[in-house]
Amino acid sequence: MIDTIKFGTLKWHHIFQPTDDDLQHLLSDFHFHPLDIEDCKSYNQRPKIDIYDDYYFLILHFPYFDRQNRFLKTREVKIFWGEDYVITIGKSHWVVRDLFQEAKYALDDEKFQLASSDQLLYVILEKLMIETMKLVRQIGSEVDTINRELFSKRSVHIIEVTSIVRKNIIMLNTIFKPQLRLFHKFESGEIEGYADNMEDYWGNILDYYQKMWDMTEDYAEIIDGLSMTFDSLQANKTNEIMKILTFISTIVLPLTFLTGLYGMNVNLPMDQNAHTFWFILGLMATIAALMIFYFKRKHWM
Repeated sequence: MIDTIKFGTLKWHHIFQPTDDDLQHLLSDFHFHPLDIEDCKSYNQRPKIDIYDDYYFLILHFPYFDRQNRFLKTREVKIFWGEDYVITIGKSHWVVRDLFQEAKYALDDEKFQLASSDQLLYVILEKLMIETMKLVRQIGSEVDTINRELFSKRSVHIIEVTSIVRKNIIMLNTIFKPQLRLFHKFESGEIEGYADNMEDYWGNILDYYQKMWDMTEDYAEIIDGLSMTFDSLQANKTNEIMKILTFISTIVLPLTFLTGLYGMNVNLPMDQNAHTFWFILGLMATIAALMIFYFKRKHWM
């Protein structure tokens, strides 16, 4: 079903779940390229902008959190952009859906006093950028949390959170990287649009995107550094444990030899003496004390 909002001569069409009839209507009435219609039927398309004489076709990717608010996923935003219309297609990002509903019932809002399709497209992209920026900053907050808890004793929790954050950062990189050149086309003038004096607005969109890209790269470097630091801490903790166990084994070794020697059922010196037990016990304590003194003098303990 095609839902439409009118801003004077400008129209915003939104098709939430396009049927074959809806797509055929776009093909016959707007004369869109058949390959663009095919792209509207499928998912997992690469980000792109196709330039035609009388319209543009955009496929953009934006992130969102899953229902558990843990892992990032990607949602496609498909837009046909003409001189007097903008058409958003399919189960688009929730930002587009909510913005359409807001525009539908708030036409008196100054934000929706639009004179051109360029302005409408800018409003959509700006809203997407703002919400994506919030998401990126949430990832940054999680990186700060890992940094604060790095020296705590909750190692299993830190490993789990670090793995989730690293996965989300990789997802952001996957989304942002191929689209950076696409948004550069707006500011450079390669995408001319239909209204004058939009350069500053497109530049603002690019600034949003460039900032998010830079933040994501910074977070990726920080999380790698934190992971290396955490691995070093865990390795050092393991080494300390092994060191203590080695000291214990080294001290117990000669004591075990003595107890094993006098535990044999053979005749040994002083084995008939009533004080032999206490002599051997004292000898073992002396050996242990001397070994501990020697280790400490060598600064091994």
